Formats: sequence, C-alpha cells, structure tokens
Amino acid sequence: MPSFPILETSRLILRQLQTEDAKDLYDYFSKDEVTQYYDLESFTEIGQAEHLIHNWNDKYENQQGIRWGITIKPENRIIGTFGFVNRSIEHFKAEIGFELAPQYWLQGIMTEVLQVGITYGLKELGLNRIEALIDPDNLSSRKLLEKAGFQEEGHLKDYFYEKNQFVDAVMFAIVKREYIKDDSEIQ
Repeated sequence: MPSFPILETSRLILRQLQTEDAKDLYDYFSKDEVTQYYDLESFTEIGQAEHLIHNWNDKYENQQGIRWGITIKPENRIIGTFGFVNRSIEHFKAEIGFELAPQYWLQGIMTEVLQVGITYGLKELGLNRIEALIDPDNLSSRKLLEKAGFQEEGHLKDYFYEKNQFVDAVMFAIVKREYIKDDSEIQ
C-alpha cells in the first residue's frame, strides 16, 4: 500500500490521523453543536475518539475510504477531518464527510479543504462524481457545498436512521465534467 497522502494548502496540512490525536478529536466531538447533524452521539470518553481514528485508518488500509486530519500550519493539532467514504471504484464515485471544531467555523478553512480534497478525488482517486449528503436543516454545510461548486440533486425522505429517528437528507454532487471545464487539468 502506498504511503498515506499528505495534502497542503497555504495555511493547512491534511495528514493521517494518529492515536495521539484522540484528545483533539474528543475535544470537539464532545460538543453537541458539532454532532448535531452528525451520525454520532456527542463523545463522553476519549476511547470513542481512539476507536474512530482506528476505524478511519482501517478503512484506508482496506481501500474503503480515506480520512485526513486537518491541522493549521505550523501547529500539529487536529482541528477537524475531511475524507471520502462509500467509494465505488466500479462507478468512479465517492461521498465526502467532514467536520470542524467550532472555534474554527466561518474562517474559510473548510472551503480550502474542499478545494484541495475535490482536486485530489478527481485527479488521484480517478473519481468522476463526488457526493455529499447533509441534513436539510444544516444551512452552514449547504452554503459551504454550494460555494465549492456542488449542486443540489434532491431531497431524500427518511434516508438515514440516526439517534433513534429517521432523518431526511439532501443530496449534493460535483461531476468532473462540470467542475473542471478543461479536463487536461485533471488527467
């Protein structure tokens, strides 16, 4: 297996998560405002963060997905994550997932992450389609996805069963030919 790819922007480094990052993940996954639209309950112990890191790294090793930890240069502290899940190699598509610690919201960080992440997905993973499923009430994620070039494709009723209830989802997607008008940039 090739080494875990490191992605970089002018102010961020996206790298593989390590067990030592569990405290950083716990710090923000224990906040209800972070997990409000997430398919996890707020964390109550650090072992939950360790388990999540282990799960994400296993998925990478088994070529089922990839999840980066987001750090601000020059710090090495995790402030959020971004990654590809539910990858279908046969259909050249994957879904993205992301979250960010609240103190870093509305600073353009996730916009930077999506730009480098989308390019990586289209170029390095060979994706033709990148999807995102969000809660209809999650207006911040909606604005972020639209800013990044995702288009809304539909409202899916009772799509997920989370936190003991059925919840709707809104499907957003980017298709390679619409995102990159000049395919020579990606190929």
